[in-house]
Parts: sequence; structure tokens; C-alpha cells
Amino acid sequence: MSANIETLYCYRIHWSEEDAEFVGLCAELPGLSWLAPTPDEAFAGIRRVVAEAVADMRAEGELVPEALATHRYSGRFMVRVPPETHRRIAMEAAEAGVSMNRVISERLSYAAG
Repeated sequence: MSANIETLYCYRIHWSEEDAEFVGLCAELPGLSWLAPTPDEAFAGIRRVVAEAVADMRAEGELVPEALATHRYSGRFMVRVPPETHRRIAMEAAEAGVSMNRVISERLSYAAG
């Protein structure tokens, strides 16, 4: 693992109407956040908090989370849906002459942007 794994982590900044500030988050450490008046300050703040948390985890001999960006994904996962949803997808796939996997994959790709 990289000495600075936290530089590879997934960060997100969004506006919090409730707090009237920007919130910095880290996907790999969801218990941490940082509030600030600007997006840049929120980003710098969450990066700093994450770096401190990772340093503390290492000092305590705790397992440091792997960066999602470097994780190897198989492309396979199981999803349970209600029987009616399964039926609708099966019918749509049959009508289009494609597999259910293709219908679902296209929908997920579209939804993920």
C-alpha cells in the first residue's frame, strides 16, 4: 500500500442546507466529515482529517481502508429484487431480444452517469 493511501481516497464535497456550509466526505472513512464555508476549504479540511485518522490507525496497528480507486472489481455482483421487478425485466429483455444482464447493465451504466 502507498505511504499516502489517503491521497487515493474518494472525496466528495456537497452543500448542506441544514448546516449552511459545504461538507467534505471521504467514501473510505464514512464516519469523518468536515464543514467549511467554501468547497476548497471543505476539501482541504476533510483531506487533513483523513490524513490524521490514517496516521492514528497506523500508529495503533489498525487496518487502513483500501482506496476504492485501486480496488480490483470483478464486474459481478448479486442483486435481489422483488419478483414483479424480475418479471418486468425478463419481459423487457425478451421483447428486445437481449439478455436480462444487458438490460440491467445498460440501466446501471446510465444511472451511474
